[in-house]
Amino acid sequence: MSGHGDAQPMKSRRSGPLRGVAEVPGDKSISHRSLIFGAMAVGETRITGLLEGQDVLDTAKAMRAFGATVTRRGQGDWTVNGVGVGGFREPDDVIDCGNSGTGVRLIMGTMATTPITATFTGDASLRKRPMGRVTDPLSLFGARAYGRQGGRLPMTIVGAANPVPVRYALPVASAQVKSAVLLAGLNAPGETVVIEKEPTRDHSERMLVGFGADLQVEKTEEGHVITLKGQPELRPQAVAVPRDPSSAAFPVCAALIVEGSDILVPGVSQNLTRNGLYLTLVEMGADIEFRNPREEGGEPVADLRVRFSGDMKGIDVPPERAPSMIDEYPILSVVAAFSTGRTVMRGVKELRVKESDRIDAMARGLEACGVRVEEDEDTLIVHGMGAGGVPGGATVKTHIDHRIAMSFLVCGLAAKAPVAVDDGSPIQTSFPIFESLMRGLGAEIERG
Repeated sequence: MSGHGDAQPMKSRRSGPLRGVAEVPGDKSISHRSLIFGAMAVGETRITGLLEGQDVLDTAKAMRAFGATVTRRGQGDWTVNGVGVGGFREPDDVIDCGNSGTGVRLIMGTMATTPITATFTGDASLRKRPMGRVTDPLSLFGARAYGRQGGRLPMTIVGAANPVPVRYALPVASAQVKSAVLLAGLNAPGETVVIEKEPTRDHSERMLVGFGADLQVEKTEEGHVITLKGQPELRPQAVAVPRDPSSAAFPVCAALIVEGSDILVPGVSQNLTRNGLYLTLVEMGADIEFRNPREEGGEPVADLRVRFSGDMKGIDVPPERAPSMIDEYPILSVVAAFSTGRTVMRGVKELRVKESDRIDAMARGLEACGVRVEEDEDTLIVHGMGAGGVPGGATVKTHIDHRIAMSFLVCGLAAKAPVAVDDGSPIQTSFPIFESLMRGLGAEIERG
């Protein structure tokens, strides 16, 4: 499947118990960052466990375009010979970031304080997404951005010839924006400061410290204050990418709603800025056992034993938890449909500017499957129908969104009637082995 090719209809149907070991791919957020940080280090960075989805492959191609040597040595095994902070060269062609908001925003930040010019584009979904939330703070460094109306791609960034350090308070909780500002701050003299009221995923901070940057995080009345000293020489690293908790969410949630299931998902990141879904599922009554907690590649991980949980209850998900599970609300909505009572998800307006308007996409899809849903700009409420109670029988529009596609294919595994999606091809961008992995556990998923 290709996120850039023809539509690929897919369908799932009620399945027998899911059993076995689900070895999900490497974390997408850390995969992007390992390539970008490796490109800014001096020397060779070795990466193992890299996610080889299309989003990450597009970032690898972009790093080559900016002058780094990026080499695939084997499955998930890559090296990056970097050019140093401020060492990016001007690319010869347009940088196509495919479907990846993370890729394009982080790369924009990385080159914004180097005196070069680059033009960025992406697929139809990415070209609809707002870039102003990144280009506005980058302009404070001295960079200039020229894009389509509404701050959308294609967009040309002219890097600052004489960048200045910035103090920036995030107006919305966004790890992408935070990371873009920190990456821009690497090549600005003095101290760049980012303030976030609510903590978001901290992979950039962890990795910057690992690569040798002088970065401090302080908790104050303003929130988390992150201070970065500019113009360091980053040291190459050996990066072991942990397994992606966002990808793991799909087999985990499938096992919870398919009767009789019992699976093991090894080595899943348990970073506190990414584990909101798992906290929520446990609060709903999910049977998840966290085994062998340990640290890999500077990130906490654990093995998850997951069993069918037919008595889950809907809950009110705390809005302050949203940054730690923003990508998991679509699949949580499916679990909520197979629980009893209402599941209320507040503080989720960020979902409206993801690969699609995910609140609308999930609401319309669940309604088509016979589930009662309420929504407003910042809230999604799902009225659960209990284990095995969702009628299904719909064809759902995915809006070129991989998480919508995977969520409804999981829904069909436990619904009374099959559930189809109009296009499963975007799954390739983040979870290229989704189909084979799920079938290997016993899931009834087919194409066409």
